[in-house]
Amino acid sequence: MPRAVWTGAISFGLVNVPVRLYSAIDTTDLEFTLLHAKDDGPIGYRKVCKKDDKAVADDEIVKGYEVAKGKYVHVTDEDLAAAEVEGYRTIAIEEFVPYQDIDPIFFEKTYYLGPQDGAERVYALLRRAMEDSGLAGIARYVMRNREHLGCLRVREGVITLEKMYFADEIRPIDEIDPGSVSVGKKELEMAADLIDRFAGTWKPGRYRDTYRDRLLEVIKAKRKGKEVSVEPVPEREPPGDLLEALRESVEAAKKRRRKVPAARSRSSSKTRTSSRSRKSKPATSRR
Repeated sequence: MPRAVWTGAISFGLVNVPVRLYSAIDTTDLEFTLLHAKDDGPIGYRKVCKKDDKAVADDEIVKGYEVAKGKYVHVTDEDLAAAEVEGYRTIAIEEFVPYQDIDPIFFEKTYYLGPQDGAERVYALLRRAMEDSGLAGIARYVMRNREHLGCLRVREGVITLEKMYFADEIRPIDEIDPGSVSVGKKELEMAADLIDRFAGTWKPGRYRDTYRDRLLEVIKAKRKGKEVSVEPVPEREPPGDLLEALRESVEAAKKRRRKVPAARSRSSSKTRTSSRSRKSKPATSRR
């Protein structure tokens, strides 16, 4: 059973659903320790005052907010508590909206919400009502000294909380200028054909962190005393003839398809047919 990272309640009108918050993600990043090369001694972390370059004890360290260049206001735990809003331990639902209407760019991180002891019935009530409505709840909550925006939805019988960005945290898209470039009809047709060749069904288990796998192989080889060599990777340049590059890509995709099992090829063929029939319809943003 994972450890709860937060305990509170979902506020649903006058209904309160006591819940525990669990991380939905278990990362598999490799962790490295900084060592002294000559004796493998771990490198420690020292808190040093940048003014006098001397180590500082924990009880002499305070939080500070810079109000002007080089001028700070000290902030204590009591100050942080004074800023807490009413319902500090509450995920307050403000409205329900169609989940597919939310642009995925707003989603930051996913948590699971499980019922606290004795709250199973009211938890089941909210879960069932949300499933029947097909809507997602938009809520506000405070965690780690900050108010957050969240989206509540049901996934495989469990209410999840999607931590979201506020609208003013999303950078304006007009900051990115891709330029106004015309695209030839033949090039567009070839690009659409190439996309169709790669079309399939979403199966998350098909994808692995292959870089992590290769890095573990390198570590295993070095542990056995083997020499690890690095092969130079040639830089890929933009194609001189875009149409020819597209044509070669389509041919390579055809060969790639011949190597997959027949069942998967038939499934992909149906997907390609379906995608062609939807070309005239606008795409719906969905996570």
